[in-house]
Amino acid sequence: MSVRKLKPITPGQRFRVVNGFDAITTDKPEKSLLAPLKKSGGRNSHGKMTMRHKGGGHKRRYRVIDFKRDKQDVKATVKSIQYDPNRTAFIALLEYADGEKRYVIAQNGLQVDQTVSAGKNAAPEIGNALPLSDIPLGTIISCIELRPGQGAVMARSAGTFAQLMAKDGKFVTVKMPSGETRMILSGCLATIGAVSNSDHQLLVSGKAGRSRWLGRRPRTRPVAMNPVDHPMGGGEGRASGGHPRSRNGIPAKGYRTRQKTKSTNKYIIERRKK
Repeated sequence: MSVRKLKPITPGQRFRVVNGFDAITTDKPEKSLLAPLKKSGGRNSHGKMTMRHKGGGHKRRYRVIDFKRDKQDVKATVKSIQYDPNRTAFIALLEYADGEKRYVIAQNGLQVDQTVSAGKNAAPEIGNALPLSDIPLGTIISCIELRPGQGAVMARSAGTFAQLMAKDGKFVTVKMPSGETRMILSGCLATIGAVSNSDHQLLVSGKAGRSRWLGRRPRTRPVAMNPVDHPMGGGEGRASGGHPRSRNGIPAKGYRTRQKTKSTNKYIIERRKK
């Protein structure tokens, strides 16, 4: 994977850095795995705007991703690595021995025509999904379940990975992408390898219009608002606006919002670094 810096032949391309898409092998998605995707524009079922700065954007179709990897002990061949407009990671099209096709999150280093599988009998190789109890210590993993059979919920975005640190009874200890160390049930599935498209963090859009294509509307700085609109608004001249906080008054930059009485706190061994 690589990135390309464009020549500044237009103002929008002066600082733009784009993905090289070296890993992508086709630009045509599998039709049987596409679903319609309706935009809400940040509105709820009553038409009230509950999320600001959303709207517009290019029309998309959802790629149905197999997060559960529940077709176990059946060999599958990687047919192609594709771009997915709905996520930062690339996706891989798998074709199983019985002819069924499914999309999965592509891991870094996954190649076309490579064979992958899921289940207790799978080898701990890139792209294979195994229970955490069967993965060797120190292995880099991604697409991790939090409850057995739930489907992958953690370490799914571009370039992210976790590391298996220890095993103790029915729990294993995993160091998460945030730096948090926590215990997870050993029966949960995880995929070997880091998530693809690790260069995503290096991209630069170059112009405001590119954010609009992604469905992001302009955002007003809180210090430019009036006191009635935001806790950081108001003041004479270019006032800084006081302590950084949200529109609802919740402090930002280090303030912990996790409930102290949350039942899953007992599974967290070490909090993420500030």
